[in-house]
Amino acid sequence: MDAPARFQSFDLLATLVAVVQHDAGVIFANSALEDAMGISKRSIVGSCLADAFTEPALLQKALRGVRDNAFAVLRYDAFLKRLGVEPMPVHIIISWTEPAMEIVVEMVPLEQQTRQDREERLAEQAQTNKELIRNLAHEIKNPLGGIRGAAQLLEMEIESAELTEYTQVIIREADRLQSLVDRLLAPHRRPHMVTDVNIHEVCERVRSLILAEFPKGLKVVRDYDTSIPEFRGDHEQLIQTVLNIAHNACQALAERIAAGDASLTFRTRVLRQITFGKQRYRLALELHVIDNGPGVPDSIKDRIFYPLVSGREGGSGLGLTLAQTFVQQHHGLIEVDSVPGRTDFKILIPLP
Repeated sequence: MDAPARFQSFDLLATLVAVVQHDAGVIFANSALEDAMGISKRSIVGSCLADAFTEPALLQKALRGVRDNAFAVLRYDAFLKRLGVEPMPVHIIISWTEPAMEIVVEMVPLEQQTRQDREERLAEQAQTNKELIRNLAHEIKNPLGGIRGAAQLLEMEIESAELTEYTQVIIREADRLQSLVDRLLAPHRRPHMVTDVNIHEVCERVRSLILAEFPKGLKVVRDYDTSIPEFRGDHEQLIQTVLNIAHNACQALAERIAAGDASLTFRTRVLRQITFGKQRYRLALELHVIDNGPGVPDSIKDRIFYPLVSGREGGSGLGLTLAQTFVQQHHGLIEVDSVPGRTDFKILIPLP
């Protein structure tokens, strides 16, 4: 079996991989390395990999260590040269293969490592949120029914109109909490209704709802990539996701809406060869919901997707939690980048 065929599985990895000989001559480069360096595999194969780094001597020294059996695996940080752009900081992992004694050089972009760490934290946070929500909702639901029933029975026994007002307060508040519990449990109860989804139909539906509620003082900008294909997903869940984000944005834009200079942007793009959630995808949808509001308060920026966390007085703190749940049910990821004057919610969803 020739070298490219034997190492073809490396093309499935998101990390950059080269297989070299002891003199650093490249005998295989995977697709991720080709994309990162901005040159073809044909140009990389046969070249000296050491020359692809800002400090070639470090790799040569590492390869000599492999040749002399000084170690089986070595790790260090370096800068990988790229065509027309700044060098990329990478974490290098060098190991050798038996019995062929070829050397595998794996390069993990440090920015990618940071992003993967952040995605893992978001996934763990979402799972924790899910368990917390379900447990909390069930713990509240059972005694809540008893409280409401007892208030209704008490109301039937008393004759004073003044005391009846008190029982009505209990019943109304119990109903409000019941509604909150139902919203907490809704994403976990409702079946996933999968159909063909056009993301621009989703954005247009949300746009019409937002403009109906905020007809003056708000400019909604559409920046669409119309080449984005349809994909399989839950149409209603995606509408609810984008609506929750957009509605939160509009509430944060209250002062700018009053001043007449509020802006909300829906932007769609296609990403190619993108990695998130520890997986590499050939294509992915990138949907941005951007506003020119005051930004997410620093006090809740790290907890914005937690349930019952809200930057607005009277807010339920469930909108973004539900949005995160719905996006993850589409194997996607939702992130936020916020500074005063610009808040950008980014949704990534794999495409076929």
